[in-house]
Amino acid sequence: MSDLLFSVFPNENFVDLDLYQFGWEQCTPAHSFGPAARNHYLFHYVISGTGTLMADDSKGVTQTYQIKSGQGFMLFPGQISTYVADKNLPWEYAWLEFGGLKVREMIEIAGITKDSPIYHANSKDLRQNMMEEMLYIVKNADKSPLHLIGHLYLFLDYMTRSAATMRLKHGGRLRDFYIKEALSFIEQNFQNDISVEDIAAFCGLNRSYFGKIFHDTIGKSPQEFLMSYRMQKATELLKLTQLSIGDIGNAVGYSNQLHFSRAFKNVYGVSPREWRNANRIGPPRSGAT
Repeated sequence: MSDLLFSVFPNENFVDLDLYQFGWEQCTPAHSFGPAARNHYLFHYVISGTGTLMADDSKGVTQTYQIKSGQGFMLFPGQISTYVADKNLPWEYAWLEFGGLKVREMIEIAGITKDSPIYHANSKDLRQNMMEEMLYIVKNADKSPLHLIGHLYLFLDYMTRSAATMRLKHGGRLRDFYIKEALSFIEQNFQNDISVEDIAAFCGLNRSYFGKIFHDTIGKSPQEFLMSYRMQKATELLKLTQLSIGDIGNAVGYSNQLHFSRAFKNVYGVSPREWRNANRIGPPRSGAT
């Protein structure tokens, strides 16, 4: 028999956001539910284990998804679905059923649709915060309705920020904010082993959407810009300091001197040493490499 916590929310007719039922379950092997349709949005977050979701897409065609720990799935009002826990590693999950006037917009911000119902987080910290809010609601069913609605808002905030494909609003000001955040992160961390995924996660955006708005705004992909920024810093060090080529590579995020020299030559057409010899300010240091 499954271990189960289940509660029905004392509906207070909240208009923008309302909660209907919520719970947690350690599923038995091959535990299943459905086929069935819900009246509201129903979100499951998988804490551990794996399983299968079968759900109709926007055209009414049944799609099959494998969902494991750290992921989640959204069921939409009126959508026919069936979900089955794995027989060897069954799910442990928490769920919330909710609705309201603001819900559709919030879910769209997170990039979750009938055609893409699986929750993928780009930030482990925000994902953890989201799960904690879900479990808080499940374990505090005796709190006041307004108190639980407050935590439902927090859950949605963490969900949208951890998986956001944020739509541009207010004449691009939101886009500008994210680009400013990204450039600041690069400026402060270019010397470290950072990736485009790290930059996108810092901004709270998924990688593909972040890459699109960055390229549209800057004219380069994030990876191209990061390399260009590092190479620009490298030329300053080559021109103004007596640091070795290896030390300069380390200073701009390349622990391997060969990788640094290769990347530098791809950008400038010459090796770092050749560039230094042609552009050095001040006397050369004997033995510099």
